[in-house]
Amino acid sequence: MAKVKLVVCDMAGTTVQDNGEVQRCFLEAAAATGLQADPNKVRFMMGWSKKLVFQTLWQAQIEVEHPDYETRVNESFNQFKLILEDYYRTQAVQPAEGCLELFAWLKSQHIKIALTTGFYREVTNIILERLGWNQGLDANYVGSAESTIQVSVTPSEIYANEGRPAPFMIQKAMYYLKIQDPKAVVNIGDTPSDIESGYNANCLLSFGITNGSHTKEQLEAYPNDGLLASLHELKDRIASL
Repeated sequence: MAKVKLVVCDMAGTTVQDNGEVQRCFLEAAAATGLQADPNKVRFMMGWSKKLVFQTLWQAQIEVEHPDYETRVNESFNQFKLILEDYYRTQAVQPAEGCLELFAWLKSQHIKIALTTGFYREVTNIILERLGWNQGLDANYVGSAESTIQVSVTPSEIYANEGRPAPFMIQKAMYYLKIQDPKAVVNIGDTPSDIESGYNANCLLSFGITNGSHTKEQLEAYPNDGLLASLHELKDRIASL
């Protein structure tokens, strides 16, 4: 096995079950604030910083120069936050298939785990707390070898909230965990931007997973180092390196 030191995983749709709930939250917020939102376009933008999704959609509808642009973006984003946070506070939050088994195996191999996401920090914290994955994390959301995960990074901690497909969340995770070589890092997520962020960070491998927001057929159109049916397969892929 190649010397993999870190596995970077997306949250919703990868390590956290998502059966289309996040996309439904987007569409509900859009409908409530007069925003036209094609479900296929929203699906493509899953994995992005969530505010960027609304900026992109409103720019297509009224253009960024419109005097109400910022107001409309903020209205939609704030409505989305209310809907999303209520969902994760009140509905079941479960690890994705194979997630806990993967985490346990990675721990046995002394491979660190980072969670990245398109979610902002507040809702990420709700999810981490509901799952108990926040235990052992410090003020910078960095844990130890004993904690379930070793670091959590969101766009909220990145300058200008620049999330995927930029590499910065992966690079920040590497910085916190003192990993210098991106070729010791494996990345996995369920959206095109998740996979692309791994390439932009020059990771050893960047996988897609097909039991989240995108199907195998949808992800095949984008560069990837393999499309996995579930996290069960990731262990074998890493072990074979």
